[in-house]
Amino acid sequence: MLLVYTHKVTPRVKYIFRQICTRILNIPVSFTATIEEFIAHDGLKMSYAKQPLAKEMFIRSHDLLHEQGLAFLTINVNDWGDTKCFFPTGDKSHLPYDIFSAAFYLLTRYEEYLPHVQDDYGRFVAEESIAYKHGFLHQPVVDVWAYKFLTVLRSFYPDFVPIKRAYQIKPIIDVPMAYDFKQKGIMRTIGGTLFDFGRLKFKRLYKRYSVLFGFQKDHFNTFSYIINRQKHSQNKFIVFFLIGGYSTYDKNINIQKKNFVSLIKSVADYCKVGLKVSFFALEDLKILKEEKKTIETVINTPLESSRHSFSKLNLPESYRNLVELEIKEDYTMGYVNAIGFRASTCTPFLFYDLDYEGQTPLLLNTFHVIDSALLKNNSLLDKKKALNEVIKEVKKVNGIFTPVFHNYTFSDVPKWKGFKELFNLIIDSQHEN
Repeated sequence: MLLVYTHKVTPRVKYIFRQICTRILNIPVSFTATIEEFIAHDGLKMSYAKQPLAKEMFIRSHDLLHEQGLAFLTINVNDWGDTKCFFPTGDKSHLPYDIFSAAFYLLTRYEEYLPHVQDDYGRFVAEESIAYKHGFLHQPVVDVWAYKFLTVLRSFYPDFVPIKRAYQIKPIIDVPMAYDFKQKGIMRTIGGTLFDFGRLKFKRLYKRYSVLFGFQKDHFNTFSYIINRQKHSQNKFIVFFLIGGYSTYDKNINIQKKNFVSLIKSVADYCKVGLKVSFFALEDLKILKEEKKTIETVINTPLESSRHSFSKLNLPESYRNLVELEIKEDYTMGYVNAIGFRASTCTPFLFYDLDYEGQTPLLLNTFHVIDSALLKNNSLLDKKKALNEVIKEVKKVNGIFTPVFHNYTFSDVPKWKGFKELFNLIIDSQHEN
């Protein structure tokens, strides 16, 4: 047990120390604002304040963890060995930066609460982030800092040997549209036919009716491949099905269709199934509640995981709605236009509501690469290189790598050529040194 002395034990202090010490480093932590209790403690201990008490391990605290609310902070990012950091501490501190305040800023997505430019879907984009602007988007710096902290802690307590965690993967498969042509209904099929004809897409028109008459398999129907790959993997895939109503943004199969329900049930026999929250449910708790109820009826178990349509987040409202409906985990946070670490970590963390100043039970799993971002690399070799680089960064800190693919990623559509090989590379990465 690591005892942390600080002049005031705040919810922010408890939150970030537990994330870094317990979730990343497997070190239980407790807190005190009483000097006598700290002095009397016979085990691991450190002080986190403006001045050290004696000769204990000491990190000078920035004001952020002892404040409330939001403010425009002055942040100067500097090089720190093989990484970068901010909130410098001064000479007396045993770390040159207050990694706890810096990590709190990044994990809570403090910058996303402040005014920023959004894309056409209202999303926070990578280019707006401090990580992108200062060149550390490619690195899970919070985890890197945690291990730097551990090195200093062990210099004070050489006999202390923490439990080492192992590299893991959490493959995510999105299903915004289970089939390209099948199960669409008469009106959508007629509309699609007229659209193809009007755009002179005769190959697609031929494909459409070959599928509808049973001569070819719908190329979005890759679920036999997904299930077969799951059978040969020790890691549970999480498959997110969109079941919301048809709209401008969401165009999946009607959940009232028996074949669609059967598909979800068959996937749930092998993989974990989560809810892909529809675009309009993002801001409407009533719609979200109905979608949660519907998916639970299909899979016959309480819903545990969610992921938002178009990877859109409205902080903090999006997460508050999930908390209210007692959904345990979310996999939305990440960038669709860039590879990297949106929250600068590869360790799941609890959502901290900056407006309410409190930790919630919602566990956030950020994704680090999505198939659409890999398309920016022209050749398969370049895609492999980009993928291997992010895997390497996660392995350095024994973190959890979370990639997002779609059911159509495994299709025979030319632009997705080689993506099965990329997916296999990810699955096999857990068995490589």
